[in-house]
Amino acid sequence: MNQTVKTIAMVAGETSGDLLGSHLIEALKQSLPNTRFIGIGGPKMQAAGMEIMFPMEKLAVFGVIDALRHYREILGIRNKLKASLIANPPDLFIGIDAPDFNLDLEFVLKQRGIPTVHYVSPSIWAWRGERIHKIKNAVSHILTLFPFEAAIYEQAGIPVTYVGHPLADMLPEFPKRDLMREQMRIHKQTKVFALLPGSRQSEVRYLAATYIETAKQILKTLPGAQFLVPLASRETRTIFEDTLWKLEAQDLPITMLFGHAHDAMIAADGVLVASGTATLESALLKRPMVITYKMLPLAYWLSKRKAYLPYVGLPNVLAGKFVVPEILQDDATPENLAQALLNLVGDKNAVAELEILFGHMHTQLKQDTAHKAAQAILPYLTDLTASA
Repeated sequence: MNQTVKTIAMVAGETSGDLLGSHLIEALKQSLPNTRFIGIGGPKMQAAGMEIMFPMEKLAVFGVIDALRHYREILGIRNKLKASLIANPPDLFIGIDAPDFNLDLEFVLKQRGIPTVHYVSPSIWAWRGERIHKIKNAVSHILTLFPFEAAIYEQAGIPVTYVGHPLADMLPEFPKRDLMREQMRIHKQTKVFALLPGSRQSEVRYLAATYIETAKQILKTLPGAQFLVPLASRETRTIFEDTLWKLEAQDLPITMLFGHAHDAMIAADGVLVASGTATLESALLKRPMVITYKMLPLAYWLSKRKAYLPYVGLPNVLAGKFVVPEILQDDATPENLAQALLNLVGDKNAVAELEILFGHMHTQLKQDTAHKAAQAILPYLTDLTASA
């Protein structure tokens, strides 16, 4: 195999992309150990050997309104990156999710003969389906995480590979709940709820008060319940702590964790989770959940108007029907969320059925994703005459 040093430019826009990118870098290095990786990524990609040109946090915006607020700064970053990659063309560009940032960049680079791979399909099956035309013009190849997505691209004549979801490779198929509770010093009979208000600061600001008030409602029915709140960063922890003080709720049986979201889910009887990748994590860990979300009213109205599906949570999308409750925006009152969680956790048959369903999902998504993605990408690196 040609061992000439290759340069791959990559852009990831948030934590989930950083994880995907780090695994992909490691898989590609197995075949091309001399490869140089540059671009935008987070700490995991940097630890895997990527040279960071701009901090990933600058791209991690929340919803339409937040994106508009940071539009000029993000546009400036993209223009600087574009100029750098045009001046010093990489052998390949990989955009990891972040379609609003990456697709325009991919289009320009592809026009200049640089192969472009987009890793993670935009949710064209959920909203803005017209983007498939833009995708066709922008990408040389697309890697999808979910099996139903590949057919959409095949029909549009876009080279595509279904690679599965890396979380299915990482997470245990049979989580050891009793052992986790033992490690966390939680009694087997205690009712435990994991509260996951999201990884972004803006998400936690929107949801912290609702989650805390939901815990209060649950305690009215289950006075011995305990709550685990994994928070992704020092900043999100501070936001949640400040909200506890404002609501005079610092005496609630809430344990805040730095990270350890998977541990919290495994230990929990039920999970309250903000819509996003964490809903899939909860499903893969075979935990019953209630999905919720809140955002600015205008942003919610805009996204609702363009939605094709009646559900937003990944477990429901994958099942093609509602298998777990979704309580969003104005409906997401503490009373409604608490009742939904209590109803679900209290129904042993429903919990057992969900565990079986989530087990099937796990099997389907477990594909050795990083290796499969690397194998789909290698032809663009080992034969630079491959069509861009």
